[in-house]
Amino acid sequence: MAIAVSNFGEFRGKRVDQFRLVSATGVTVDLIGYGVAVRDWRVPVAGGERSVVLGFDTFEAYEKHSPHFGSLAGRVANRIKDASFDLNGKTYQLAANLGTLQLHGGEEGLGRQVWDGQVDEANNSVRFTHFSPDGAMGYPGNVNFSATYTLKGNRLKLELSATTDQATPISLVQHQYFNLGTTADVLDHTIQVNSSAYTQLGDDLAATGAILPSRGTIYDLRTPRTMRDSAGKPVDYDIGMALDTGRNNTDPVATVVSPDKDLTLKLWTDRPGVQVYNGVSTNVPVPGLNGATYGKNSGFCLEDQAYADALHNPHFPNVIYSPERPYRHWCEFEIA
Repeated sequence: MAIAVSNFGEFRGKRVDQFRLVSATGVTVDLIGYGVAVRDWRVPVAGGERSVVLGFDTFEAYEKHSPHFGSLAGRVANRIKDASFDLNGKTYQLAANLGTLQLHGGEEGLGRQVWDGQVDEANNSVRFTHFSPDGAMGYPGNVNFSATYTLKGNRLKLELSATTDQATPISLVQHQYFNLGTTADVLDHTIQVNSSAYTQLGDDLAATGAILPSRGTIYDLRTPRTMRDSAGKPVDYDIGMALDTGRNNTDPVATVVSPDKDLTLKLWTDRPGVQVYNGVSTNVPVPGLNGATYGKNSGFCLEDQAYADALHNPHFPNVIYSPERPYRHWCEFEIA
């Protein structure tokens, strides 16, 4: 089926295109060039189809109210302590946008830029590209970013790459907010993650550098559980899970099942970690897709990524890339 391209809006004088991917199994994914966001993702269920992500029907809502719904975050995803880092003897001061921290690349990060999209109908994919100049949001290096989404059956694959002309930190993340069910929150979804440890957070919510065992904590998700405690009260998740090392990349790192058991999500990735977030801070003042209300716990994220704040924790996996070390990253979701 041909990939439909339409005009979704305009941002700072640049047209924002929407690209519609449709698979042979009846899955439909709408992508927009603003932040390479997955705007909507609809999956067949008994009696029709179900939208499984949080998003908006209008571009204006993305520009003014989106908490990174469906977008890419970077140049460096997650939180950077003191909004600064040292590299090759120089201190780089970044734009803080969460107290003293920088979150998801700053207010003008990659998720707030219009990328150029090119369709590949033979592979049912769209390749997005963006040039980020030296000094953007405080980061060094001219960087060419590429993001390709490919839809095959019930699987959506994302392939990310970047090349730079000098050493610079790069750590991208897809920031889908999922709700596989039919209710306003995701607390009764069943979640399982192949992780035995998590990266501890300090009072400022930046990583302390400690990697702690999850056994006996709310972060022990090795056995499927809902996002409620034993008394039925909601459990807030906003934590970086260290994925088990030595795993086979053909095995999913996370599995989530809708409350009605009609849909199951599986995630595969080559990243060492995944941020589990269940909309703790979500409070969107305008309607979402099909008029939905997005409040606390209205969606969950599985953000496959490098460990948060690796720039201040050299024992974490390295996030510095260079002309000799280009950035590569892939992940794949199946919802069926």
